[in-house]
Amino acid sequence: MANALEIRDLTVSVGDTEILKGLTLEIPFGEIHAVMGPNGSGKSTLCHALTGKDGYEVAGSAQIDGVSLLDKPVDVRSRLGLMQAFQYPVEVPGVELETLVLEAAEERGIDDAGRRVEAEAPRFGMEPFLERGVNHDLSGGEKKRSEIFQISVLSPKVALLDEIDSGLDIDAVRRVAGAVDEMRSPEMGVLMITHYSRILQHVTPDRVHVMIDGRIVESGGPELAQELEDGGYEGLRKRLGLAAPAPAPSERPVSDLFTNTPFDV
Repeated sequence: MANALEIRDLTVSVGDTEILKGLTLEIPFGEIHAVMGPNGSGKSTLCHALTGKDGYEVAGSAQIDGVSLLDKPVDVRSRLGLMQAFQYPVEVPGVELETLVLEAAEERGIDDAGRRVEAEAPRFGMEPFLERGVNHDLSGGEKKRSEIFQISVLSPKVALLDEIDSGLDIDAVRRVAGAVDEMRSPEMGVLMITHYSRILQHVTPDRVHVMIDGRIVESGGPELAQELEDGGYEGLRKRLGLAAPAPAPSERPVSDLFTNTPFDV
């Protein structure tokens, strides 16, 4: 049986800057894999490359359920079973949440979408928002639960959760983590991107992968997230013998901000 998502030697560049540097990753059906990493490591770029965002030069391969992905336009990737929950869900004025989900289901060939909405809305607390504009006047946690609700109704083969815990307080993280756990399905593979281990205290991934400088440098079980919690990414760098990142070049020394006068005298 093919994996839900299989990535081989994926490189992604913007202009002369290489962001992903030969990334390889497999996510079987029925599993949740967490990808953790510091800012600038390429985690969100991985989502952008898989979903077909413009502006990237992409090489290597990615497959959903054995079908090639990277040579397809965005809409075909969606119909193949790829879906993303966004780090910053946007409001869509004038489009009701239920209408969005039902029309998306029709595009995917789902015949029982109405029944699914009725079943899933109470599970994720979305009943009050079905007739409201998408994400209109929702809290951060409600927006993230709405994303999970949409995934549960549409049942993609691969769900990309891009920092689903971003900007949430402790209670909201717990509720969103519960929603992710409820979404588990033997017909779906989940790639969950996060900076922090706190969400992993409430939803247990099958595998944890650490991305640093555009590569997966370590993979393991939930204990790997605990190692990061205890020692940070620098601790992992030291254990693996990885060089520290070079400081970004500065056009002007920071000290100048305090010693230079704003006018000539």
